[in-house]
Formats: sequence, C-alpha cells, structure tokens
Amino acid sequence: MHESVERAAESLGIEYELLHCDPNLADTEAFCANYDIPRENAANAILVASKSEPKQYAVCLVLATTKIDVNHAVSKLLGVKRLSFATADETKDVTGQMIGGVTVFALNVPLYIDTRVMSAEYVIVGGGDRSSKLKIAPAELRKIPNATVADIAIPR
Repeated sequence: MHESVERAAESLGIEYELLHCDPNLADTEAFCANYDIPRENAANAILVASKSEPKQYAVCLVLATTKIDVNHAVSKLLGVKRLSFATADETKDVTGQMIGGVTVFALNVPLYIDTRVMSAEYVIVGGGDRSSKLKIAPAELRKIPNATVADIAIPR
C-alpha cells in the first residue's frame, strides 16, 4: 500500500485487512471478477474538479453499482456550478495516488461518501497504488476528519 495511506490509516486508528492485487487487475471490474468481490462491496474513490478557477476538488466514494451525481448533488455540496471528473494526471497531482488505487485516506480535499457505502457489510477501497486494496467496515470511514456522508450517487 502507498506509504501515505498506511500512515494516514494508522494515525486515524482505521482497522482494515490489506488485500494484494495484480496491478493489471486493479480497475474495479477486473478486480471484482478476478478476486470474487461483489460489485456492491467495491467502492470507487473518484476525484472531481471544478471547471472554473480557482479550481476546487473533492473525492467522492461510491459503490461500483452506482455513479456519482456530479452535476447536482456534488456541485451543490461544493457550491460550484460545473464539475467534471479529474484527469489521471490531475488525480495523481492532487491526491498523490494512482488511478485504480485512489483511496479515501491521506487526502487534503473534501471527501464525500455516498450513503449507500455506509450500508454495505464491508467495502473494498484503494490502497493508493495499483497493487493493494483495503477491506474495511464502513463505520471506519467515520474516523476520517474531512469526510461527509451524503446522497451523492444514483444507481447505474
């Protein structure tokens, strides 16, 4: 797992199970199919960015069975009219993490967690790199200081 993620999880007292994965199988669909993880337990952390200056960012955590309601729910939370998904380069620059491994830990931006995530028995989140994932109880996410639980996703 990425060093900053390990430090952040430790400092917050997050209980997790570390899962190793083939970096070529880190993307959600491939990971779930190859490691027998139900999609309703796979949580994606996605960076969104304002389209106007000054740039504002937030990470949204949603289940793989849903999609982020970027232009309504998230834009309202951020107080920004137009948002888009950040590019891979922008994501790496802002989070220090890689696409396929972006996680909710070690962030310096707001974190919005969809309410559906909190209802899962467990969730799999990224480890900050493409070779690790963390299996955690959703209640552990409440330990993250900049996290807000809200309705930010819609079913696929």
